[in-house]
Amino acid sequence: MKRTILIFVIAILVLASAALWFFTSSKAFKPVDILQFGVILVLVGFGLFFGYKRLTSVRRREPVEDELSKKVVQKAAALSYFISLYIWVFMIWLKDRVSLDTEEVLGSGILAMAVTFGVTWAIVHFRGIRNE
Repeated sequence: MKRTILIFVIAILVLASAALWFFTSSKAFKPVDILQFGVILVLVGFGLFFGYKRLTSVRRREPVEDELSKKVVQKAAALSYFISLYIWVFMIWLKDRVSLDTEEVLGSGILAMAVTFGVTWAIVHFRGIRNE
């Protein structure tokens, strides 16, 4: 139960710090900044969904992490790792052709890795694990 509440606390902290950054910044935002804020909102939504699933499992007195959920996370992590390698190759290629700050490239790459994990987890979760 403590870990489930921790998910909600972390999601609220991330959302609060991103909102603080967004609303107190004095400079004009670039399109990349607005896109990154949108991606942060999507990731917080994914975290809240994950926390809600854990909370409903706790309330039904089911185990929070059973063998199937661990296998789904492991499969999604493996797939997202391989995809993220290609994302970083693309980011390096893009850095040579477009003038971007190093911080923007690193931040975008980390957010892309998080989105990749979220999408692959959703695909593996809803599609199911095929026979291997």
